[in-house]
Amino acid sequence: MSTTIPTHATTTTTTPSVGSLLLTGSAAAVAAAVSAAAVAAVGQAVGITTNVGGAPIPTSGFAVLTLIFSVLGLGIGVAVRRFSGRPRVAWFRTTIALTVLSFVPDLLVDAAVTTKMLLMLTHVVAAAIVIPAVARRLS
Repeated sequence: MSTTIPTHATTTTTTPSVGSLLLTGSAAAVAAAVSAAAVAAVGQAVGITTNVGGAPIPTSGFAVLTLIFSVLGLGIGVAVRRFSGRPRVAWFRTTIALTVLSFVPDLLVDAAVTTKMLLMLTHVVAAAIVIPAVARRLS
């Protein structure tokens, strides 16, 4: 009896669909929005004001803005999936750069230093949730 050993192995890889990317990204966006609002609420509970330019940012505002910018990020994710030869690398580079750039308005607003730090922390928390979740759906 003879045994044939294949000289090459075939592997198949599947690229996650856009629907899968959007579903995962949407779930991450909701989790990020809830987390950003929770961080803001904890900050307020320990005495950090959310006053910017003399007006307080409501806790719900953190959630809403996180959702809006996460949806924009999902659009970027779809675009890099479609147009980049290395979408995961493009996604990480783009979103990390945008996260760093998102600190600029926080640094420039008329607010206490602790408020600015709280604002930047909410960006980091949201990014830490959305960026890896979407990256898992990019090949």
